[in-house]
Amino acid sequence: MSTEMYLAYDYPLLSMFWTLLWFFLWIMWFILLFRIIGDIFRDDSLGGWGKTGWLVLVLVLPFLGVFIYLLARGKEMGRREVSHARAQQEAFDSYVRQTAGGGRSSSADELAKLSEIRARGDITDEEFRRAKELVLSDYGPSGRTGAVG
Repeated sequence: MSTEMYLAYDYPLLSMFWTLLWFFLWIMWFILLFRIIGDIFRDDSLGGWGKTGWLVLVLVLPFLGVFIYLLARGKEMGRREVSHARAQQEAFDSYVRQTAGGGRSSSADELAKLSEIRARGDITDEEFRRAKELVLSDYGPSGRTGAVG
């Protein structure tokens, strides 16, 4: 048996750090490669042959292809990423507004409407006071439910 057995003390600390550095650099390289491939497919300005050409270049000559892609299309890649993030945020915000009942008016809006109606003289001060109490106690006309007493 001529195989040597390496123990932990045979592998110096600096070598371990270099190994970890190279390992994480490879991970970062693959993340960059997959982001570029995703950007190639996401780009609407490229036609089918353009996407095919970039994809072949990036997959056949990965280091050179990624370098050329970043030089040629890096700014647009960033802009597409920002616009995609904004679109996702707007979709999320509209979903939250819709789910949270963004169509309902708040108590402040209802009180402002009541003040307008009273200022026009359509309701009396007593009616305004009763309507204001209803709005503030969550029994108002907005459809909110309160405790039934």
